[in-house]
Formats: sequence, structure tokens, C-alpha cells
Amino acid sequence: MASARLLIDGFERVQEAVTEVLDGLTPEQLSWRGPDGHTNSIGWLVWHLSRVQDVQVSDVAELPEVWRAQDWQRRFALPYRAEATGYGASSAQVGKFSATAEQLAGYYEATHLQTVDYLGRLHERDYARVVDAMWEPPVTLGVRLISTLSDDLQHVGQAALVRGCLARS
Repeated sequence: MASARLLIDGFERVQEAVTEVLDGLTPEQLSWRGPDGHTNSIGWLVWHLSRVQDVQVSDVAELPEVWRAQDWQRRFALPYRAEATGYGASSAQVGKFSATAEQLAGYYEATHLQTVDYLGRLHERDYARVVDAMWEPPVTLGVRLISTLSDDLQHVGQAALVRGCLARS
């Protein structure tokens, strides 16, 4: 259970950072794309990290994606395919993103709750389970979860950097 506690702590750090980066921002501020107009926006980055966590965890947990199951896809009404996560998105696609801080916080929170619930049910032996044999070496559950956590931490850090640039602009 030590591994689960560590992973939960890591994902709770993402949750805290998401809350901080969204605090008090308007939809316009969430859509700001940096001084050059081509940076990934705060809102898009938070949506993307939420989608990545949702897709990766729901897959290994064999649960429905929060995005669809809890109707977040309809609530956001983004001009993207239903299965979009932001991976490989063009600058033009990023530029079409629009959401409120409340939407983003709500979707991340719902995804976080599903993640923490799943992690709380794992046993040490579960982390060695192969979840993707297409790689060499095959990807285990433990590696997938750490990869997801790492990706989320990087993206919320990017969002914090964009917020800092916005504050100075």
C-alpha cells in the first residue's frame, strides 16, 4: 500500500497545482496564448492534463472515462472529436479552446476522484501487471501511472509558467 500512498500524494500535488493555476482566472485569461500568441493556453493545458489522466487511468482501471460518463464532453462543447485528448493538437486547434475555470476545476476534480479511488484499491502486486505489450519492454501498471503523473506535473507547471507570463504582460 506504500506505492498507492505515494501515487495518491503525487496526484494530490497535481490537484493542488491545478487549483492554484485556475484561481480567479476569466475565460479570456484562460485562453491567453502568451506574448507570441502561439503558446498553449492555461485552460488548454489543464484540459489536456485532465484528459490524459482520465484516459490513462480509466483504461488501466477498466472504468469509463469521466469525460463521457459524467457528461463533461457535452458541458465543455469543444470543437474537437469526442475522443480528443489534445495529444498532437495543432496551434489552430489549441486556439479554438474555450472554457471557464469552474468547468476545468470540476472536470479535473472528477477525474482526480476516480484516480484516487482506483489507486486506493491497488495492492503492491498490481503494479507489475503488463498494461501495454506493444512496447519493449512492455509497460507495467506502475510505469503507466508514473508516466501519467509525470505528464500531469509537467503540464500543470507549463500552465503556471503561462500564468506568470500573463501576470507580467
